[in-house]
Amino acid sequence: MKHVLSILTLSLLAACGGAPETDSVTEPNSITMTETKNGAISYPQTAKGEVVDSYFEQKIADPYRWLEDDRSSETEAWVKAQNKVTFDYLEQIPYREQIKQKLAASWNYEKVSAPFKEGKYTYFYKNDGLQNQYVLYRQLADGTSEVFLDPNTFSEDGTTSLAEVSFSKDGSKLAYSISEGGSDWRKIIVIDVETKQQLETELVDVKFSGISWLGNEGFYYSSYDKPDGSELSAKTDQHKLYYHKLGTAQKDDPVVFGAVDAEKHRYVGATVTEDDRYLLISAAVSTSGNKLFLKDLTKPDSALVTILDHTGSDTDLLDNEGSKLYLVTNLNAPNKKVVTVDAVKPQPEHWVDLIPHTDNVLSASTGAGYIFAEYMVDAIAKVQQYDYSGKLLRDISLPGVGSVGGFSGKKADDTLYYTFTNYTTAQTIYSFAPATGSSEVYSKSGADFDSNNYVSEQVFYSSKDGTKVPMIISYKKGLKRDGSNPTILYGYGGFNVSLTPGFSIPNAVWLDMGGVYAVPNLRGGGEYGKAWHSAGTQMQKQNVFDDFIAAAEYLQQEGYTSKDKLAIRGGSNGGLLVGAVMTQRPDLVKVALPAVGVLDMLRYHTFTAGAGWAYDYGTSEQSKEMFDYLLGYSPVHNVKAGVAHPATMVTTADHDDRVVPAHSFKFAAELQAKDAGVNPQLIRIETNAGHGAGTPVSKQIEQMADIFSFTLYNMGYQQLP
Repeated sequence: MKHVLSILTLSLLAACGGAPETDSVTEPNSITMTETKNGAISYPQTAKGEVVDSYFEQKIADPYRWLEDDRSSETEAWVKAQNKVTFDYLEQIPYREQIKQKLAASWNYEKVSAPFKEGKYTYFYKNDGLQNQYVLYRQLADGTSEVFLDPNTFSEDGTTSLAEVSFSKDGSKLAYSISEGGSDWRKIIVIDVETKQQLETELVDVKFSGISWLGNEGFYYSSYDKPDGSELSAKTDQHKLYYHKLGTAQKDDPVVFGAVDAEKHRYVGATVTEDDRYLLISAAVSTSGNKLFLKDLTKPDSALVTILDHTGSDTDLLDNEGSKLYLVTNLNAPNKKVVTVDAVKPQPEHWVDLIPHTDNVLSASTGAGYIFAEYMVDAIAKVQQYDYSGKLLRDISLPGVGSVGGFSGKKADDTLYYTFTNYTTAQTIYSFAPATGSSEVYSKSGADFDSNNYVSEQVFYSSKDGTKVPMIISYKKGLKRDGSNPTILYGYGGFNVSLTPGFSIPNAVWLDMGGVYAVPNLRGGGEYGKAWHSAGTQMQKQNVFDDFIAAAEYLQQEGYTSKDKLAIRGGSNGGLLVGAVMTQRPDLVKVALPAVGVLDMLRYHTFTAGAGWAYDYGTSEQSKEMFDYLLGYSPVHNVKAGVAHPATMVTTADHDDRVVPAHSFKFAAELQAKDAGVNPQLIRIETNAGHGAGTPVSKQIEQMADIFSFTLYNMGYQQLP
C-alpha cells in the first residue's frame, strides 16, 4: 500500500500538439544590462529576438523566445539580474523581517500524520516544527518510536524531498521516490525495512508515477522515455507502464503497457488489488477521462481485458472481493457513482449500481471492510458509511463544517483515521471505529491559533452570466466592512480541482494581521461535477475569469475591501487566472500575484508537460477559432503598452519542469517593457526549486514573507496593520 504525505496540493497534469510554423528566428547573444526607468524602479532591459510564428496565416511575434531555454547562460544572467532588482525592492520594506519571524513562529510546532500499519510496524510522519521536510517514523514493540526515513538528510539545503512511499505486501520492503530540486523527474529507491539498507541500484528518470507492488517480488511504475537534451524539447506523449522485478537491472524492466502506437497515451498508471489477483491499468490521452484495462495476475500469460476503451469519463478501481470489482465512475453519472461488475465481463453494459448518482460530487474510499462515500455539498464535506452490499449504515458525524481526508485502510484494519480542517480550524486527526461509527480525537493540532477569534462564512454571488458561485470568506471577528481591510482573493478554476476549506499556516498569519482571505469555487473546478468543470474549459474558459472578476467586485461592493486593498493570487492554472484577469481588468485590484503560471497560451502545449492540458485549454493549432480564443486571453499576448497594471510580483522557480519558468519569464518581460504606471512589475525566481511539491519549509517561509510584504507595502502600509 502506498502512503503519500501531501503538504502542498495543486497539480496540473500533462497531452498533445505540435509547434507552430516559425518564419524566422534570431536569438540574442546576451542579455542587455542597460536599465529602463519605470516609476522608482530600474529594470534590466530584456533583449528582444526577431521571432515570428504563423498561425492560420496570422503573424505573431515572440521576442522573448530565447528565455524558453532556461539552462542557457543568457537566461541565467537574466534570472540573476531580475532577482537582484526584486530582492533590492523587497529589502526596503520595513516589516519584511517581522513577517518572516511571525511565519516562522507560527510554523514552529510539532505536526504529525495519522498512523498506518505495514507488516509488523506502525508508521507515521512528523515534523518537529521548522524541519524542511517531514520525517517518516515507526513505532517499535516497546511503544517507543524511531526515525525510519529522514528526507532532511537527502541534501544539504533540504531541496530533495520524499514523494511516493509504497510498502511490499508483507511490509518487509519499501520502495520510495525522491524529487531533487522540485523536479517532476524522480528516482525510486528500494530498501529492506529491518536494516534500512538499499537493496539494489536506484531506478532513475521516473515521472508521473505511482508504485504498486505485486507481492514482495517487484512493482509497477510509469515513465516517459528519457528526455534527449533540454527538458523543454522532451516529448511526453507516450507514458509507459513497466514492471520491475527486484534484483534485475532497470534496463531490463519489461513494458507492460505503452510500447506500441495503439497504447500511446500521455498518462498511464497501475493498481494491484489488495489480494494480488488483478492489475488495473488506467490510460489517458489528456485530463478528459481515462481508458481502463484489466489483467488477471493469477494467469501470467493472460491478455489484457478492456473495461473501457474511450476517454470521455473517469473510472477507477475502488476494491475487489474475489472476481467482483468495485469501480467509481462518472460514466453517465457526472457527479460519480459506485458500480460493481464481475471481472469475467467487466464492460459497462454489465455494471450494476451500488451507490447511486446524486446531486453532489462523490469521492469514495475503503477500509476495514466498508465503503466510505464522501460528498461535496457546496464544497463542504459529508460522509456516509456503506457495507459491500451497498447498504447505508450511517451518516458519519463530523466535528464541524469543513473538509475531511482519510477513511481508508486495509480490509483487516479495525481502526481507521481521518483528518478534519477548515480555513479557521487547524488540522485535527480523529480515530474512527467502523463497527460503531464513533470518533475520538487522536491528535490535536499544536498550532497557536484560536479558532474562536475568527469567522469563516460562505456566500453565493452572481457571475457575469448570472451563474451562482460559492465563496468562503475568512477574517478576524470584529471586522468592519468599511472597505479598508487588506484582502487576498485566491482562485484556481481548472482541471476538475476542487478548492475545499483547509487550514494554512501562512493564511492564519494573514488573518491574524487583520487580513481577509477569500476563496471562490470557480467554474473549471470539480466542486459541482463534470458539468461545472466543462463550463470552464476551452472556449468557455472566459467563464472562469468572469467568475473571479465577479468575486472581486462582490468583495468591494459588500465592503470587505476596496480596490486599493485587494490582491489576487493563484498558482499554476491559478497563475493563468491571475494573469488573464489583471490584463483584462487592470483597474480591478491593487496587487496581482501570479505564481508558476501558464501564461503563454499559444505555446504552452509545446513544452514538456503542457501538451497534456489540451482538454482544459484547447491548443493554438486546433482550429482558427480556438487560436483566436486563446490569443484573446493569453496573458503574455495581452499586456498592452500604455496601460497601468496592478503592482505585480510574478513568482516561479528555475527548475519547474511542469509549468516551465519561460511562461513567467516572458510575462514579466512584457510587463516591464510595456507598463505605463508607477506600480512595480517584478519577478521573484526561486533557485533550485520546482513547481511546489516538496518545497523546504525554510523556502516556504521566505516566499510567503515576501508575498505578504509586497502585498501590504503596495496597499500603502508603512507598518503592519
